[in-house]
Amino acid sequence: MTWIFWLAAALVAYTYVGYVCWLRLRMFWRYRPVRQGSFIPFVSVVMVVRNEEKTIDSKLHNLISLDYPADRYHMIVVSDGSTDRTEEILREWGRDSRMTIVLNQISRGKAVGLNDGIQAAQGDLVLFTDARQKIEPKALRLLTENFSDPEVGCASGELMLGDPSQGESGQGLSLYWRIEKRVRELEAASGSVVGATGALYAIRRELLTAVPPGTILDDVYLPMHVARQGKRVVFDPRARAWDVPNLGATREFSRKVRTLSGNYQLVQLAPWLLSRDNPLRFEFVSHKLLRLAVPFALATVLLSSFALNGLFYRAVFIAQLCFYALSAMALSRLLRQGILARIADAPGTFVMLNAAALVALAHIIVGRRTAWR
Repeated sequence: MTWIFWLAAALVAYTYVGYVCWLRLRMFWRYRPVRQGSFIPFVSVVMVVRNEEKTIDSKLHNLISLDYPADRYHMIVVSDGSTDRTEEILREWGRDSRMTIVLNQISRGKAVGLNDGIQAAQGDLVLFTDARQKIEPKALRLLTENFSDPEVGCASGELMLGDPSQGESGQGLSLYWRIEKRVRELEAASGSVVGATGALYAIRRELLTAVPPGTILDDVYLPMHVARQGKRVVFDPRARAWDVPNLGATREFSRKVRTLSGNYQLVQLAPWLLSRDNPLRFEFVSHKLLRLAVPFALATVLLSSFALNGLFYRAVFIAQLCFYALSAMALSRLLRQGILARIADAPGTFVMLNAAALVALAHIIVGRRTAWR
């Protein structure tokens, strides 16, 4: 029983601490800075939307106001069977010569819409973005600077959670996202990032491949194909897009279930990710797949520490009970203000993310499809 406890504890520790430490060590002997420089290629901006009447107008205003030469980028917006006023708004925008509007009357999913956008793209680079997030004016120019390095095939921007005027939020998923961004920075510093920020990433058009219908994580699938072709996937924190820090507990949980389901799906869609064909196999397993095993490791640590004798194991068991009690109070909103509420926020987020991993596995087992909304 003792070795089971330590094996499970080691898996949790490596996933959240050990992998980051390994990346920091690797950076010292394999530091690979990107040779950034002024580079103004023609860019095709691709965005797939569905029922975004509340956000699409402001998003398109955001795109046309980017600090980038107007004659060096073009926007392609694909409506995936929208049933609200999205198509009406897009038809108005279609009068702008910088816009190509594709109105698909039947919803076939984001992946199919991305393929339509990629097929229509003419730029040297293709920039992918989503409808909700606001891109900072200089983000596109900063992102393209990475492509002056011929080794770079994909460049990802940074997603900021909070208000641009007040700065990034420090609670809940924002704390988790800051840790995630640090991992991406370290991966890029010594090699390539496993995936990109879906709200803002660009790829050389000649490196793009068709996205299988139903793909959940296009922002991992496409960058991994770039790495497979021998090019780097880098992360540039200077190029930023902003999103609200919390969409509500129910929507946040559903979004994480969808993302984690996408990790399972990636292995089904691209088995080569676990083979030698994947130059980022170690990083992919450490960054993406081990997180799916953490809920089972946490349960093993809890049960084995209860079963083992000794003061140390008893203290570990009690500490876990306190941790989960704090998370339960945070998730149930029993704690809303004060120091204890701020302390409980991180445990609540941690437990929520691992619960989402379990639900994602259940969806995969029963064959439930996670729809794009």
